[in-house]
Amino acid sequence: MRLLALDIGERRIGIAVSESGLLAAPHGVLRRKTKKEDFARLQRLIEELNIERVIVGLPYSLEGPDRIGPQARRVKRYADALAKVVKVPLEYFDESYSTVDAETYLAELDPRHNRQKSPKRSKVPIDAAAAAVILQNYLDAGRQQHG
Repeated sequence: MRLLALDIGERRIGIAVSESGLLAAPHGVLRRKTKKEDFARLQRLIEELNIERVIVGLPYSLEGPDRIGPQARRVKRYADALAKVVKVPLEYFDESYSTVDAETYLAELDPRHNRQKSPKRSKVPIDAAAAAVILQNYLDAGRQQHG
């Protein structure tokens, strides 16, 4: 199953893809404009990549998935509106610590990567890496349930 993951931020949306349903890979970053423009660009990407499902990272509260904070509510409103536009199912998945995990991954991949000193050093944008972490965690969780 071809999957697309989104890490929705205030200014950017990190995008990752899994073509096999086994491995997630960073795809890129979409700089947010208006919802209408963002949704049109995402729908084009979904069609171009033959995506079958969209996974949206939702920042759950440390108190559990039943409790979401202000940022999660913003992401959910945005993604709920997106779900009405795209022609594939949309699903939420816990994105807790995805940016921290992405930072660690990028630092291991390229020791020169240090976001505090220079966020532009890595060839992989942190937003796309975070989306890949979300998607890989989603894939791994599915394998645990089915495997």
